[in-house]
Amino acid sequence: MRRLIVNADDFGLTSGVNRAIVEAHIRGLVTSSTLMACGAQFDEAVRLASELPQLSVGCHVVLVDGSPALNASEVACLLPRQAQNFRDGITGFACRAVAGQLDEAQIEAEITAQIRKLQSTGIEVSHLDSHKHTHMFPVVFRAMIRAARQCGVWALRNPFEPLLFFSVRSWRRQFQLGILRSYRASFRRELESAGLITPDGCIGIAATGGLNLQTFRSLIENLPDGTWEFVCHPGYSDPELDGIKTRLRASREVELGVLTSPEVKELLHREQIELISYRDFVSSAAATPKVATPLAGQGT
Repeated sequence: MRRLIVNADDFGLTSGVNRAIVEAHIRGLVTSSTLMACGAQFDEAVRLASELPQLSVGCHVVLVDGSPALNASEVACLLPRQAQNFRDGITGFACRAVAGQLDEAQIEAEITAQIRKLQSTGIEVSHLDSHKHTHMFPVVFRAMIRAARQCGVWALRNPFEPLLFFSVRSWRRQFQLGILRSYRASFRRELESAGLITPDGCIGIAATGGLNLQTFRSLIENLPDGTWEFVCHPGYSDPELDGIKTRLRASREVELGVLTSPEVKELLHREQIELISYRDFVSSAAATPKVATPLAGQGT
């Protein structure tokens, strides 16, 4: 059996991104989305989410390329000295994480604050993931587990893509693959011991910024058995996006075209892949004794 969650990241980033996510949900494959607590269009995204009861909404935890939900003094390890915003990019963050220069308690507090901000609007947060997949680092992963349990969220993105979907073309990709190999072994074990659940992995990460119909078809036709998450970034490249620090611009509109194409719906039908949301995933897992016990124990 093969099941697929299609999750649109960056909900709340810009109005154009918000509009595209809504379109990809109504007319296309998107079943879930993760909302940025401090995104420029957070309020608009919350309003749109309230009008889409079938869209499963999670928290897109941001620890780089953005601003914190807490005061700068409370998350000093994540900010350059005397700055109000997070550091830019994943490379510097990765170096600090590996070197033990990040404060786990501060990270937990920030993640908790971001989840609570979503929940305060009435959103039932179904799952967590992170911008630039920072929760692949143990210092963030451990903090995210504790924040998730504290806030009653029981599903996290598995940020590890099967290596068969990667093409090693640069030193940067080799560096990323090295991180993946060193951290993926303990990820599921630690998550399960905490009573949380995760899909079998992600697809689409390596294709981010270069996705097209041919690439999507290859990913789906080679999808292993199990429950998988397809990570996508639909949006409109407009003046508002021009003011945002992101490498994903024109590619967002291409992804929107893929996600709303009749061809991809027929592809999933032909491949007998069931399209589900994170909410469906959590509900089905909660029916098993393995997950039901910690859920009941936390009073959710």
